[in-house]
Amino acid sequence: MSPLNQFDPEGHLRHLITLEGLSPDPILALLDRAQHHVRPIHQAPSTGKSLAGLTVANIFTEPSTRTRASFELAARRLGADVLNLEIMLSSRAKGETVLDTIHTLQAMSTDVFVIRDAEPGVCRLVADHVAAHVSVLSAGEAHLSHPTQGLLDALTIRQKKGSFHQLTLAIVGDIRHSRVARSAYQIFSTLGVGELRIVAPDALMPEAHEMPIARRFDSIEAGIAQADVVMMLRIQKERMVQAAIPEADDYFNRWGLTAKRLALAKKDAIVMHPGPMNREVEIASDVADGPQSVIRQQVTNGVAVRMALLETVMHHRARRQTPT
Repeated sequence: MSPLNQFDPEGHLRHLITLEGLSPDPILALLDRAQHHVRPIHQAPSTGKSLAGLTVANIFTEPSTRTRASFELAARRLGADVLNLEIMLSSRAKGETVLDTIHTLQAMSTDVFVIRDAEPGVCRLVADHVAAHVSVLSAGEAHLSHPTQGLLDALTIRQKKGSFHQLTLAIVGDIRHSRVARSAYQIFSTLGVGELRIVAPDALMPEAHEMPIARRFDSIEAGIAQADVVMMLRIQKERMVQAAIPEADDYFNRWGLTAKRLALAKKDAIVMHPGPMNREVEIASDVADGPQSVIRQQVTNGVAVRMALLETVMHHRARRQTPT
C-alpha cells in the first residue's frame, strides 16, 4: 500500500484521515483558522458563505451525536448543502459496497465525505478512490484515530495555557481502545508538549511499541500529580471487565477523577473529556461541572475546528465556484 498522502499536488491539505505524519505548520494553521470562528456561547455563531454551492455528506456507520452534529453545524454555517446518512440502515444493509455508495453520491456532486466507521481503513479506501476535487475527512476511525477531536483538544489547551512546551498532560482511562487517546498522542507529540503521560490499568494500556515517548503510570494519583492538563476517557462496561474491575463503583473508586484527586494536579490544571461522559464512573459530577472543567469549551471549539477544516480542504474549490 502506498504511503498516505493527505495533500494535493500543490501542497494544500486535501484529506484529513490522521494527524500522524503531519508537521506542526498545517496543524497550527488549522488552529489559527479555527480560533477565528470561536464565539462566546451568548453571542451569535460565526457564519459565512465560503462553502456556498458545495455539498458535504456525513456518513456515519456508528452513533455519534456530538461529532455528527458538530460537522453538520460547521458545514451549514459556511453555506454548504448537507446530507446525513445512517448508512447501516440503507445501502450497506442492502448489500451495496462502500465504494458503490461513494460513487453514487459523488455522481450527485458531493464535494466532501465526512466518514465515521468502526472498521479500520475505510476512510483511506474512500480517499484512494474519489475524484481529484473531492475531500475525505475522518470523523473517527475504529480505535485508530479521531483527528478533529485531537485538533479541538489542542485548540482548547492553547486557549487556556498558551504554549504546549512546558505543559504536563495526563491522559487517563482506556488508552488501548481509544482513538481519542491516539490522536491526542499524535498531535501533542508533534506540537512538543513538555511531558505526555498515559495513565491506565495494565490491561487498558496500549502495546509497548505504541506511544513510545509517553510516560506510563498504573496509578491515577501518580499519573496526574502536578499535571497541567488532565484528560479523562470514557470507559465501557466490557473494558472494565477486561481490566478485572467489573463494577462501575469499583472503577470509580480506583480510577475516577474526584475533587480530592484533582487537587494533586497543579492548582490551575484544566479537566477535559471527549464525551459522552459516564458520571461517577470515570469522572465525578462536581469535577465535570466544576471551575477547572473545560468540557463545554471543547464542544464549542469542535464546531470551530470543523469549520476551519472544511474551509481549508475546500478553499480552492470554493474559490473556483464563486461567480465572477
